[in-house]
Amino acid sequence: MKLFLWIRRAWQAVFLGLFLYLVAVTTASLIGGHPVEWFLGLDPLIAATTALSAHSLTRSLLWAVPLVVLTLVFGRFFCGWMCPMGVLHHLVGWTARPRRAAARSAANRPRDLYRVKYWVLLATLGMALVGSNQAGLLDPIAFTWRAFATSLVPALDGSLGGPYQGLRHFHWSTLVAALFLSAVALNLFVPRLYCRMLCPLGALLGLLATRSLFRLTRDAGACKDCDACAADCQGAAEPQGARRTAECMLCLNCAASCPRGAFSYRLLPSPDSSTESLDLGRRKVVGAALAGVVAVPLARASDGVEPRPDPRRIRPPGALPEEDFLGRCVKCGACMKVCPTGGLQPALTQAGLEGLWSPILVPRLGYCEQSCTLCGQVCPTGAVRLLSLPEKLGEKPHEEPVRVGAAFVDRGRCLPWGMDTPCIVCEEVCPTSPKAVYFKVETVVARDGKERQLQRPYVDLERCWGCGICETRCPVFDQAAIRVTSVGESRSASNRIMKGRRL
Repeated sequence: MKLFLWIRRAWQAVFLGLFLYLVAVTTASLIGGHPVEWFLGLDPLIAATTALSAHSLTRSLLWAVPLVVLTLVFGRFFCGWMCPMGVLHHLVGWTARPRRAAARSAANRPRDLYRVKYWVLLATLGMALVGSNQAGLLDPIAFTWRAFATSLVPALDGSLGGPYQGLRHFHWSTLVAALFLSAVALNLFVPRLYCRMLCPLGALLGLLATRSLFRLTRDAGACKDCDACAADCQGAAEPQGARRTAECMLCLNCAASCPRGAFSYRLLPSPDSSTESLDLGRRKVVGAALAGVVAVPLARASDGVEPRPDPRRIRPPGALPEEDFLGRCVKCGACMKVCPTGGLQPALTQAGLEGLWSPILVPRLGYCEQSCTLCGQVCPTGAVRLLSLPEKLGEKPHEEPVRVGAAFVDRGRCLPWGMDTPCIVCEEVCPTSPKAVYFKVETVVARDGKERQLQRPYVDLERCWGCGICETRCPVFDQAAIRVTSVGESRSASNRIMKGRRL
């Protein structure tokens, strides 16, 4: 079994390296044709919640089907062999473990608190059932990807002067990092506490594992109850007793540490060698699922999403209508990571509680590059559909460009309008042809009585698609003099500037 232990460690290193590699190439200069969404597509929880909320699956999520089948055959191996967040938990827990075996065994005793993850899973599925996909908030793959994409990698890159992607700033990235690092730091107190207590993906795989064909089993005749196996059990699966199949991560530590070789991995072992059923309590199961169902309308009641959407809620080009978008988006941060200008940011209040950490365009930080469709390429669930460049720009006959919003001039802050000072930046950078920002030459009388001619900007809303470059480059400090709002977006039939009009 010690050989398999080293194979497991090597396998963990490979998958952690693969995950970090895919995160690294998720940038405009490196992505090419890399399937960076593969890890998220492998996630059965994301596949299940997307299927429930959107009533369909994207091709990338079909990778979850083989993992489900393999789990039904071999057990909950993903958590112990492949999960990148699980590898980090395992590593930190191993380095911080107490020296005394008795102390480690005490930390690995089963606790009722470890059932919380099953209630989290049920609440997540309940929310998906009524159209809200919140799996990514606690799902380990999405959680880890979000932390690396919007916080850890930008922080490391920024500390080195930005050689990788330049200086990137994401809203509340410190909070994202603090939550992720806190989850990892829990291993300093209890090994893999996040996995044992909160991880909804682990709960789902654990439920599947209770029907697995192959399982670890203990020979009660050979066992002398020395408790060595419990000292390093990653899942608190109680290997020295009736092993809890749903909690076993197949780390094989128990088999490697047993001095008598009492453990073996068998096909269909005796039912007496493990505990297969989970007694979660019928009332608690129903209550957790109903809590998820009820949480969605309560969150939407406070959002103000419809019929008066937040003007700052500017979604990426190709984003589905808001209800469908929230049914698919798992807040992984992949689209934010790959955005070449850094304009895609995690939402805080702009999309309400339901849209927390979903992507929005913040033009003051970065604009939507006209020739870029990468956000649709990396989205694992189809919340942002992949657009062809002609489709995005409206170059096909009888088609309009995909609009994410529209720009408006704030005349009180605009230099030619409010301060009688020449400025032509917004018109210069406007990428449309003919330009959506144009000038009218007007003669004005200054305060000193002198006349001067100024080029004052106007916006042709029929040509503006809301890319935001005018707001990004506006030289007025702090709040720009020309700003983009979500009004007129192609994906909404109601978010219009006037009733009955497209803009």
